[in-house]
Amino acid sequence: MKLIAKDIIDVLEQFAHPSLQESYDNCGLLIGDANTKVSGILLTLDCTEEVIDEAIKKKCNMVISHHPIIFSGLKKLNGKNYIERTIIKAIKKNILIYAIHTNIDNVYNGVNAKIAEKLELVNTRILAPVSGKLLKLVTYVPVKDADTVRNAIFKAGAGVISEYDNCSFNVQGTGTFRGSENTNPYVGEKGKIHFEEEIRIEVVLPDYLKNKVIEAMIKSHPYEEVAYDIYALENDHPKIGAGLIGELKIPVDEKEMLKKIKTKLKAKCIRHTTLKNKKIQKVALCGGSGSFLLKNAIAAGADMFITADFKYHQFFDAENRIIIADIGHYESEQFTIELLRDVLIKKIPTFAVHFTEINTNPINYYF
Repeated sequence: MKLIAKDIIDVLEQFAHPSLQESYDNCGLLIGDANTKVSGILLTLDCTEEVIDEAIKKKCNMVISHHPIIFSGLKKLNGKNYIERTIIKAIKKNILIYAIHTNIDNVYNGVNAKIAEKLELVNTRILAPVSGKLLKLVTYVPVKDADTVRNAIFKAGAGVISEYDNCSFNVQGTGTFRGSENTNPYVGEKGKIHFEEEIRIEVVLPDYLKNKVIEAMIKSHPYEEVAYDIYALENDHPKIGAGLIGELKIPVDEKEMLKKIKTKLKAKCIRHTTLKNKKIQKVALCGGSGSFLLKNAIAAGADMFITADFKYHQFFDAENRIIIADIGHYESEQFTIELLRDVLIKKIPTFAVHFTEINTNPINYYF
């Protein structure tokens, strides 16, 4: 199966659009040309020199990593650190590097959903949903053309509310217009006012689909000039945001939960706050550095918050209201490559996708 990098990138970005990344992040194609034919894909949490060597050995000319190898600006490229050496080697060997980081953290079925799956959590939802990411589109269509336009808008991705799609509100009314001598009206005559029975169609859409949805609407709409309105909404987006919260089917003892985390998430050690001698049922989690969500986890009534990179003094902030379980950054995100594999093979099942065999965790443990 012959694919170019852009085909693969399109699959990834339909799942986790780049606009969902945090402002400090650097996702996307970092090294290489999107029109390059791809021979194979190597999935990794981090991109290092050893990973590039592995890609060469496995005849993979595209590396997809969770963490971007280029995070801040590069002023020189002379091989003085591992970042520069990795980039130089990738360029010399024509290896593309693509990073999909906080954008795949911030989608409901992303990194945190994979952790929740490993822990067998149910009734999951975004812990801290974002607001200001939704738009409402309103347009007016002749009655007989309403289905055509509505379906085109749906196909472009509008009209999704949580687990429901094809969502719209429709009301019939009378539209008026008069075209100048330079027009070619679909109905009525130019120079004369026309009354047309129309359907007002309203749909919601994520802001990153705005151009795509408008293009689909205009292309399917019969009018020479399409009347429409776009409104910014302040609603929380139920499928976009940081962290996840869910429940265990059966409450377990605190120590039993810690054992489950250690086994299921392959954590070599867990740093945690004082145990409260209570059952654990509601669990909040965040892959990577999630200390900024502690207040959200407490407010949501979580019994335990699983994440990484808590600093010493931040453990005090639990104030005996929640158990913090810090399992390590690598440990919390290591299953991201499984998620990426699942996303890719769903769309391109016959393409060569490999997991790295290199443990890129820079932290070691002595027992």
